[in-house]
Parts: sequence; structure tokens; C-alpha cells
Amino acid sequence: MTGTRERVIVEADGGSRGNPGTAGYGAVVLDADTEAVLAGRRGYLGIATNNVAEYRGLIAGLEAADELGARRVGVRMDSKLVVEQMSGRWKVKHPDMIPLAARARELAARFDETTFVWIPRNRNSRADKLANEAMDAREDTVERVPAPDAVGVQGDPGGATDTAGRGTPTAPGWTGATGKPTRLLLLRHGQTELSVQRRYSGRGNPPLTELGRDQAQRAARWVAAKGGIAAVVSSPLDRARITAEAAARALGLDVEVHDGLIETDFGGWEGATFAEAAARDPELHAKWLSDATVHPPSGESFAEVRERVEAVRDDLVARYPAANVLVVSHVTPIKTLLQLALGVGPSLLYRLHLDLASLSIAEFYPDGGSSVRLANGTGHLDG
Repeated sequence: MTGTRERVIVEADGGSRGNPGTAGYGAVVLDADTEAVLAGRRGYLGIATNNVAEYRGLIAGLEAADELGARRVGVRMDSKLVVEQMSGRWKVKHPDMIPLAARARELAARFDETTFVWIPRNRNSRADKLANEAMDAREDTVERVPAPDAVGVQGDPGGATDTAGRGTPTAPGWTGATGKPTRLLLLRHGQTELSVQRRYSGRGNPPLTELGRDQAQRAARWVAAKGGIAAVVSSPLDRARITAEAAARALGLDVEVHDGLIETDFGGWEGATFAEAAARDPELHAKWLSDATVHPPSGESFAEVRERVEAVRDDLVARYPAANVLVVSHVTPIKTLLQLALGVGPSLLYRLHLDLASLSIAEFYPDGGSSVRLANGTGHLDG
């Protein structure tokens, strides 16, 4: 595939003039054999600490390596803190670092091999130069830096990074999809008492538990660290809307409520456990577990859910082309969006597990192509 590199080196850096102060980051991706520059990233962060900037540089570099299709990545940084934390020798304790470290680990896990090596500052001049350029420009954007000496990789100084957060994403090449997709970050709401008790929770409105509110805040910190979200769209039910509001506040956005993202109407099974519903309507419940056209008593079938969720997808793709949208919803609508992105049958609805406050990522391209970047991610809840 054009632009793919089996082995690459990522050099990343970040700086803060005042610590905290004016901050920016830079990263370059090098061919591991020739050290030719394949890609570069730089970004201005506003007011931030040096450690935040260092992590943002690492994340940008790993995202660029992922975009190039690298399988083995060697990271070089002059930040002892980041290298030791990412190598697992030091714990991540500072609250500002936790979501950034989680994102970096998530990216690192995409490669077959990722190593981290500390280098002296004078050997990190390329990334340092980009970080200082970002601080000098003071533009609140992420910029893709052209790499004129790259073989088979085109620079795009006006573009943005392939990331689940900042900037517009780009096609993953090997799928054959073309253009820039609308990337949907699919966040399940936080915990409620009904979820603790494993009861069917559809159109009811149970509040978030204390843990559920904490999960919402952790998710909010993660998306705020990522940035680049064009809109926050939520189910109308309180448990999703409150989860969405936490993220929206962190991003400086409003919450857009979309009725099509509401959970399945479980009808007569609302509030019942699996065992209670099966005992109440044994034949119907068994059919419902294998046939998406079957609906609970006075409820909604999964086929009917798919119809309205397809309309939501089409609406978001039309209104937010080549953008990142945070979608806060429930188990069935999120599974349905993943089902649509994968192009698979309804068996996914019965076999895929989604944790509370988990994050999944689906992409929909203007040519009709689609892909799934992540399913049931929970790294943002750690720490």
C-alpha cells in the first residue's frame, strides 16, 4: 500500500514557556532504515504544562505512524518522565497525565511492537523545532507538516491529523475507502442502578449513580485532552444527556439532542432482569434473542432500532462531513452503528459486549465506505 512503512521511528517533543505557559508540541516519523522524514506534526496548545505538551507530541507522532500503516515503532523522546511512564517503570499519578497516557497506550497497542527510548535534547532537534514553530505561530490548530524527502508519502500542510480527536481524519488506505470520513466517537452513558442490577433499561430515566457521574467526568477529561470535536450529540434520556453534558462543558460545546439515539423500547420487559423476562415470556424471549424483527411486548424490535439509527448516521454524515462527532447513547444504538460500519448481520448485537462509559469509534466515508477503529475501549476510565 502506498505510504506504508513496516518499521518507523517517532521523535516527539513538547515545550511550555513558563510551565505552565504558552505550549506546543512537535513530532516527526522517520523511516527506520534511512531516517528519511515520512511525516511531521505540530500543534499549539495555548496554556499548558511541559509534561502535557510532551504527551501531546507523543500522541501526534503515534497517530501519524498509525496513519502510515507502521507495524513496529521505536519512540525517541528527551522526556524522561514520558519514557519511563510509557515503559511501565513509573506510575502515572497526575490527573492531567492520566487521560493522555491512556490515549498514548491505546495507540501504542495498535502496533505489533512499540519501544520507548530516552535521548538527549540535542538529538531531538527535529521535533523540538516543530514544537517551537507551533508556539511561535500561536495558532489553535493541529498542522500536518509536509515531508519533501518522504518516499510515497505526500505532505499536506493544510490538512489535519488522522486522530480520534483533533482535526479531520483520513482514510485508512487498505480498506479502499476514499475521501475523509465522518468519525463518530461512540460513548456509552455512565452507570445507573438498573445497570448495576442488570435490568433491561430502555425508555425509563434512571439517574446516574455516583460512579456513573465519575465515569462521565473521566470520559470528559479524555475528550477534552483530545480536542478537535465538532459536535456533541446525545440521546434525549437523562443518563446519556448528563454524560454528554460533562464532555460538552470540557470541550466548550453545546449538547445536541437527537431522538434517534434513544435506547430500544423494551416495552413490557422494562426494568426486568434477563431471567425475569425469560420466565414471563419464554417463547417470545427466546425468539427475540435470535431474530432482529421480533419485538418485546408493546416494545421495539432491533430491526426498527436499526432503521432509525441508519437515519441518524446519514444525518450526522451529511451535516458533519470529514469531522469528529462525539455521540453519547446506549448499548443498542451504539452496537447498531458498529454493525453498520462493519457491514455485518444482527448477530453482532447479541455477541458484542459494551461496558458502561466505554468508547467505540466508527468511520463513515463519503464514497459509502466505512470502518471501525475501536470497540469497547475503557482506557480513559483507568487511574
